[in-house]
Amino acid sequence: MKQLQGRITKGIGGFYYVDTAEGMFECRARGIFRKEGLTPLVGDVVTVLGDVESMTGTVDAVEPRKNVLIRPPVANVTQMAVVVSTSNPAPNLYLLDKLIASAEYAQIQPLICWNKTDLDEGSVYIEIYEKAGFDTLRLSAETGWNISQLRKKLKDQVTVFAGNSGVGKSSLLNQVLEKESFETGAVSGRVDRGRHTTRHSELAALPGGGYIIDTPGFGTLDFSLLNPQDCAALFREFAPFIDGCQFRDCSHTVEKGCCVLEALREGKISQQRHESYCRLVQEIREAKPWK
Repeated sequence: MKQLQGRITKGIGGFYYVDTAEGMFECRARGIFRKEGLTPLVGDVVTVLGDVESMTGTVDAVEPRKNVLIRPPVANVTQMAVVVSTSNPAPNLYLLDKLIASAEYAQIQPLICWNKTDLDEGSVYIEIYEKAGFDTLRLSAETGWNISQLRKKLKDQVTVFAGNSGVGKSSLLNQVLEKESFETGAVSGRVDRGRHTTRHSELAALPGGGYIIDTPGFGTLDFSLLNPQDCAALFREFAPFIDGCQFRDCSHTVEKGCCVLEALREGKISQQRHESYCRLVQEIREAKPWK
C-alpha cells in the first residue's frame, strides 16, 4: 500500500475517484468521516492509501478547503465560467447576475462566456458586463470560434461551469477537451430551452493543467441565508460609491442621498444590473423576514 495525495474527480455510489501522480484510484472513504460528519466532495484534495496494482484504496484525509459550493457540492473552485447564450435561448440576465453573485460570495473569480455568438453577437449585453469589470469571452461551440482563448483562461484553474440549460455548457466543454466527454441536449423548440443533460458533478483534467467541472442544478441558487445588507458587496461596480452613502444601512434601492443611485442616474452603473440587485434583495427579504 502506498500513501498518495490527489484530487477527487468524481463521487458516485459511495466510491470516490481520485486523480494522483500514480493514476486514478477508486476509493472508499474511511468510516471516521461519518463519525466526524465530514463527506468528501468533488474537488477535495485528499490523502489516499492505495494499492498501485489494483488502483483501489481508501480516502484517509481531506485537506482544508478554500471554499465549498453547496448546490451542487464542489470544493476548492478557483473560477466560475458562467455560460450565457446570446440567442436560442435569449440571455437570462437575472440568472446570470445571481450566478455572478454566488461566485463573488464564495470568492471565486467569475468568467462570463457568451456562447452562440455565431447567431447573435450580443454586444448590447456584453458591454454591460465589460463595463462592470468582468472578464468576458465571446464564443461559439458550434464553429469552435475563440475556444483556444477559453482553454487559456482555464489553464491551471479549477473551473466550475454554470448556466441554465440550453446555453451550450456541455458543447463548450466538449470543444475544450476535443472529445465527447459530456452529453449534450438540443434546445426544445416549444419552450426554447434545453434539456438538462448533466447528471452528476464530475471533474475532468485538462491536458495543459487544471480541471473543469460541469455542474447540474446550478439554475436554482438559495440565497435565503444571506442578509439583504450583504447583497451590495456582491455587485462589484457598487464598491466605489457605497462609502459615500448618507446612511450607514442604506439599501441602495430608494434612499435619498444614496451614492449608488446617483451613480445609476449618471450611467456609471447599469440599469439592468441594479434591477437585478433590487430583485435579489427582494427575493431574500421574502425568503426570510429580516428585521
